[in-house]
Amino acid sequence: MPRLSRPDGVEIAWEECGQGPLVVLANQFFGQPEIFEDLLADLEQDHRIVTYDVRGTGESTWQGPYDLDTDADDLEALVEEAGGAAVVIGMADGCNRAVRVAAARPDLVAAVITPAGNPVGRVASEGTEGLAGSESVLAALLEMFGTDYRGALRSMFSSANPGLDEERVRERVQITVERCPQEAAVPRMRGWIDDNAHEQARALGGRLWMLEHGNNLWFSIEIAKRTRALLPEAHIVEVEDGPISRPDITAGIVRKITAAQRTALRAG
Repeated sequence: MPRLSRPDGVEIAWEECGQGPLVVLANQFFGQPEIFEDLLADLEQDHRIVTYDVRGTGESTWQGPYDLDTDADDLEALVEEAGGAAVVIGMADGCNRAVRVAAARPDLVAAVITPAGNPVGRVASEGTEGLAGSESVLAALLEMFGTDYRGALRSMFSSANPGLDEERVRERVQITVERCPQEAAVPRMRGWIDDNAHEQARALGGRLWMLEHGNNLWFSIEIAKRTRALLPEAHIVEVEDGPISRPDITAGIVRKITAAQRTALRAG
């Protein structure tokens, strides 16, 4: 597994597979790569795929600081190391990382696609029916992350994925705890909740693609409608099924963005 050395001594573990235009997965800080395995297997047929563990998780060095600016700097260095001109698929705080890099370095990030996440943050969610719009729910979740990490993860997984049975929820909680320790999760969760990457997201214009659906208790479809007003040039696509369960939707957008590159590669 390749490792990217950072100035503070941290090493970021990353993997790559496939050939073609570069696609980088900026997963949620406690996310499991297996969530995207169908999407990555699809894109691997005609793209070069890079996945990585954020610092403090998985095979990367378990050392902070754990904040969005540092995580964005790590992502920028990784994309540069991998060759740049990437399409970045960002989930949750991975979207916030990605739009920061894309706004600052358009040479490195051609587009950002987020199947699950909203870089605008509370500006779009306040007052909506989604759980992300409730100050009391967010405060309770943050407290729970600090006092009952497993319980907080269980609550998040169950509410965001109502189709998961009890056994699968327990399995995801266990894998997450092993991959992402509490000390790396708490400050990241706090930073993600408080973050507002509206200006960076707006700077991307049509380079930002967001998939929204009405089946997520955390992010209601009303949030998508507000985001459309806040980011008038972004592509905000409402889908009937969850984007994670329909990887073909995200894969189709990636291929639309990389069509010219793939044609050029085939030509020679």
